Amino acid sequence: MAVEQRRGRRIMMSPGELDAFLTEQRTCRVATVSADGRPHVSALWFAWDGTSLWLYSLTRSRRWADLRRDPRLAVVVDEGEDYGELRGVELSGSAVFVGEAPRTGEPCPELDVPEALFARKNFGLDEMPHDGRHAWLRLTPDAVASWDFRKMSAL
Repeated sequence: MAVEQRRGRRIMMSPGELDAFLTEQRTCRVATVSADGRPHVSALWFAWDGTSLWLYSLTRSRRWADLRRDPRLAVVVDEGEDYGELRGVELSGSAVFVGEAPRTGEPCPELDVPEALFARKNFGLDEMPHDGRHAWLRLTPDAVASWDFRKMSAL
């Protein structure tokens, strides 16, 4: 179960707002810990299934190597230009590797939903194209913090 947000409750997103935001957004920033302890942050497309964030990562990336060694990660999804329109969410927990790596399209029922969501959202396709270079990571967050500065005008 995710840790409840303690600070910024007046501007946090409701569960419905959070779900809609993660469903519509496309790009996140993924933070991992390198072998020497330095943080590594990279942008990545994702899919949200209502419970977990699904990341389709290059298997020959620094991010993949970091998570193989230490599965802890944090992900930020945000948008807005002006201060009063900033909104976003930070999700953190441990990555779970799902399916073959790299993914070639072998049957994996656990990936049916995330692949359909990802293919529609990011490629406008009904089926996920596989390039033999990417594979799936699932983040079911232990902690979630959200903000929607547009709510401050109502305070």
